[in-house]
Amino acid sequence: MLKGLLEICCGSFEDVKTAWQNGADRVELNSALYLGGLTPSTANLICAKEQCSIPIVTMVRPRGGGFCYSQDEYETMLLDARILLEHGADGIAFGFLTEDHAIHRNRTQEMIDLIHSAGKEAVFHRAFDCVVQQERAVEALILLGADRILTSGGAPDVWSGRTQLQKLQSQYGKDITFLAGSGVNAQNVNALMEYTSIEQVHTSCRSWQPDATASLQDVDFSYDRNRKNAYEAVDAGKVKEMRAAMPIL
Repeated sequence: MLKGLLEICCGSFEDVKTAWQNGADRVELNSALYLGGLTPSTANLICAKEQCSIPIVTMVRPRGGGFCYSQDEYETMLLDARILLEHGADGIAFGFLTEDHAIHRNRTQEMIDLIHSAGKEAVFHRAFDCVVQQERAVEALILLGADRILTSGGAPDVWSGRTQLQKLQSQYGKDITFLAGSGVNAQNVNALMEYTSIEQVHTSCRSWQPDATASLQDVDFSYDRNRKNAYEAVDAGKVKEMRAAMPIL
């Protein structure tokens, strides 16, 4: 029997390396995690692929603050996806919504076709949690050919959304993979996976690391003003703890 699949949300090549060395099965590589994750640099992907033998899904997201993009933003996302796939990305995480909180089918189809033309995985990320009708959205993504959906069940965190996650998995799990994410930790992962029957989880396993150069006198570049002179990075101990807490399926 195998344990469930553990995906770690990473913000750099260094994060990927830490996740890989401490038991992660797969990573999602981003930049700017404090904005919810944006497209990573190609250099981070290249270094990670050269030094880590683990599947790497890369985020394609040009900005924070929503998922309804201009035509210019959309075209850059397609180009980013092509470049990342050419440099070894094992999948692309993305999400396109219309102004009325529904799946943008045409754009989603084009991105999925691009990803599948490279033989890689198409992952619809947590933009899914901002759709009005999740069941209708799942059915659309199945028809469009998406491989996986990252979701909290439309709730602020997976434990609050566990009833919806269980419902989605029961109704659609045979046709598409659900990846439970947002607030997954070593204390709730076993109960969450047993309750929902979802076999894959996505978590950050992060902790604060010091960097005294973020501020000096009246100048402060800290992105969390409650944590001056610090940045977030994947924590090796937390990855190990999550790995150990994963249930046997």
